[in-house]
Amino acid sequence: MSHTDRPFTLADIQTPALVLDRDQMRRNIALMAQAIGRSGARLRPHVKTHKSVDVWHDVCAAGGTGGITVSTLAEAEHFFAHGADDILYAVGIVPAKIARAARLLKAGARLTLVVDDADQARAIAAAAQAEAVVLPVMIEIDVDGHRAGIRPDSAALITLATLIASDPALHLAGVMTHAGGSYGSSTAAARLAAAQQEASGCVRAASRIRAAGIACETVSIGSTPTALAQADLAGVTEVRAGVYTFFDLVMAGLGVAEPGQIALSVLATVIGHQAEKGVLITDAGWMALSRDRGTASQAVDQGYGLVCDVMGSPLGDVIVQECNQEHGIIGARAPGARLALDRFPIGSQLRILPNHACATAAQHAHYMVLEQNEVIGQWPRIGGW
Repeated sequence: MSHTDRPFTLADIQTPALVLDRDQMRRNIALMAQAIGRSGARLRPHVKTHKSVDVWHDVCAAGGTGGITVSTLAEAEHFFAHGADDILYAVGIVPAKIARAARLLKAGARLTLVVDDADQARAIAAAAQAEAVVLPVMIEIDVDGHRAGIRPDSAALITLATLIASDPALHLAGVMTHAGGSYGSSTAAARLAAAQQEASGCVRAASRIRAAGIACETVSIGSTPTALAQADLAGVTEVRAGVYTFFDLVMAGLGVAEPGQIALSVLATVIGHQAEKGVLITDAGWMALSRDRGTASQAVDQGYGLVCDVMGSPLGDVIVQECNQEHGIIGARAPGARLALDRFPIGSQLRILPNHACATAAQHAHYMVLEQNEVIGQWPRIGGW
């Protein structure tokens, strides 16, 4: 950014641009820190949402963390280079990536991997042996049928734990799960039930492993909806969550947050009007917003994003109806309704709240950071795998 005699404002920014309200983000971070602090577990935040060392520093400033969670080895390498040495790579790994993981371990990182299959465990153990490292691994538990993992009561769980414990190239660090099914919980009661199921299932899996005579120290759970549900976390040692730093329209649609708590938006400029349709066009298409339509199955469909004025206040039922690569078509939510286009002169700026913060942030190389609605800097973010 260039420096002038006046404050750098949003009007000075070339659009589309990714805008981060740091004041709101800090409130979101404090909310999660307080929630997990009351549970007695430690917070292991997921950095995949923001992929920013600067954001991570604000997370740490809110009371410290129990390490970080990553979804790519690129994230692990980047954050380790900037001081994070306790890292859970929470995606199943293949043998071809073990050499990169081994480099991190040899450099001093406390990197833990995830497995949920005996063949996978044998394959990465062979790769680890070739790299002369011992891989800490956690067994992924399936608590809700959402994605990967082993069911808590499955015989395969003890078989896998025994295999890991007996292989000199592996070390069983514990069990972990992700209650992805909670993203379909639209009431507080449903989120609490999902959180209780998540915690009890993972604790039960750990108990079964210990009963088989195998150490199982860490019990790791987590998703933003369940982490804020305030379930009984007895037996849980750590909680992972990521989107809470920014929140988004999917979280708002679930009732986890309000639109006013969303700290991330895309700044766009009005570039055209279509008077016959009562819509306007901005320079923020799906390359800036992403194609995520996560609210389409919720009670309120936000299109490709909820439209706000330049200060970030929602403009009622105005949404991004359609997206092309570099064009966003903005109109009224109600079918047949038309916008008063004179409210949106050519060249005026709008801010668009994202359906999915992770997906929208991934479209950009950096954040334009606001404090008290003044631009205070530009924070880089990383990409790749």
